[in-house]
Amino acid sequence: MASTISAGTTSGTAIAISGDTSGNLAFQTQAGANTITVPNATGTVMVSGNMPAFSYYLSSTQSITTSTTTKILFDTKTFDTNNNFSSNRFTPTVAGYYQINMNVIGSSSSYSSIQIYQIYKNGNPYVRSDWRYQSAIIDTGSGNMSAIIYFNGSTDYVEGYAYIVGTSPTISSSLTTQFSGCLVRAS
Repeated sequence: MASTISAGTTSGTAIAISGDTSGNLAFQTQAGANTITVPNATGTVMVSGNMPAFSYYLSSTQSITTSTTTKILFDTKTFDTNNNFSSNRFTPTVAGYYQINMNVIGSSSSYSSIQIYQIYKNGNPYVRSDWRYQSAIIDTGSGNMSAIIYFNGSTDYVEGYAYIVGTSPTISSSLTTQFSGCLVRAS
């Protein structure tokens, strides 16, 4: 049996919610304009208030110790929609699958033999990008990583790390070293 719930004003129906025997719901506004149909399925309906997304960057050059895996200090917020980024770590409070991205530029005053950039999940390497020494005139390397990662919504987190072999290695600042992510699908 189909049923309809209508709400309106003296000038007409402002919104109508109707359902049919298949379990579909239809939301209709102002005389048929802007109809949204919600299918008969289980899952989570996402609204912008519970879809975490963040973007941070390194605001000044970060010096690191040669041949030592070092946490990158993403210290400047572009946005953090759900305040889930703290202490250079993203810990989302909504369980699901997230697109995580990291771009890094590193260098040393000597010619680096290797540079490794990694996204860590829960303290362990998850995805990495390597840059290897190729000529005597290049001392700067870059790493660009992207992965879809599952988070449990309570304790899972990600961080960015760098490892550079060379003299006085640094991570470049501003728009060249960024860390970002957003919820793709709730679980």
